Amino acid sequence: MTIRVGIVGGSGYGGGELVRLLLFHPAAEIVWVAAHEQAGRSIAEVHPNLRRLAEFRLLPLPTAETIGSLTEGLDCVFLALPHGRSMELVPRIPESVKVIDLAGDFRLKDPEVFKAHYGQSHRAPEQLERFVYGLTELQRAEIARASRVANPGCFATAVLLGLAPLVAARQLIGPVIADAKTGSSGAGAKPLETTHHPRRANSFFAYKPFIHPHLPEIAQALTHLVEDRWLEHLLLQVHSAPVVRGIFASLYLTLAEPMRAEEIGDLFHQFYADAFFVRLLGPNVSPDITWVKHTNFCDIGWAVQGRTVIIFTALDNLVKGAAGQAVQNMNVMFGVEETTGLKWPGSHP
Repeated sequence: MTIRVGIVGGSGYGGGELVRLLLFHPAAEIVWVAAHEQAGRSIAEVHPNLRRLAEFRLLPLPTAETIGSLTEGLDCVFLALPHGRSMELVPRIPESVKVIDLAGDFRLKDPEVFKAHYGQSHRAPEQLERFVYGLTELQRAEIARASRVANPGCFATAVLLGLAPLVAARQLIGPVIADAKTGSSGAGAKPLETTHHPRRANSFFAYKPFIHPHLPEIAQALTHLVEDRWLEHLLLQVHSAPVVRGIFASLYLTLAEPMRAEEIGDLFHQFYADAFFVRLLGPNVSPDITWVKHTNFCDIGWAVQGRTVIIFTALDNLVKGAAGQAVQNMNVMFGVEETTGLKWPGSHP
């Protein structure tokens, strides 16, 4: 099988990671990559790490009027665009083409919740129910049947993978406090005030208290998992860390009953028995973002004292938190072995 793919938004960090991964995917063929400001340039000019590996030129970014003809004949299209852009294109993409959206446009099912957290009205609300939430380890069977997948946010992936086993087992009571740190690449390739090197280097600060758009996404996924409302029990606070890649999350939880560290480990091992990309490190072992950089792995450790447990998760925000998970979902959607093209180790040191 050869999966013919197009990438809309290939000049950004997420789009560049898609190209890097798909170039070496044995079942995928990149037919074209489109971009906005970088259109006409060689992909290797925009992403110098791809020199001698890819030399094709970037097409102009498609519009709602041109996306239909451009995607005709493809098997799959990845949308790696800023939030709010995908909803203009998706209704015009042929039904025969599978869609994986890396932005937040189709993650939330309620258009009013979307408006509250993304600051804009949803312009394709009729498409929302068509999209399956793409956290592969939680919704693998639904993704396998889907033609439209909304790739999760990076913070949401890190938090949900740490919470899911205990939530599914209904072992938690009280509030869930998710304290997460991210690298500067999560803000995208275009420089912003808060990602400018003089501001970011040797600095550390919090942002978006109570209003981060990944918060309702996490709550929605947990409700889907256990058919219970979680938003009122969940607090997400994110921080900007002086690194380029990586997310590290510490989840502070209260158990319904005391558990030993070994019992928590058994629960996690059972829940992720078929999850190649979730690596369980054991009790009192902290993950390290260095071990997961450039990989599709999420590393998880934990510590427990009586009814208080802390779950630690680490992943690469551009791979497992974005492009890698998108390729993982593509594999599942097309019946390809889930790990195909994604078995890349990190580095040590």
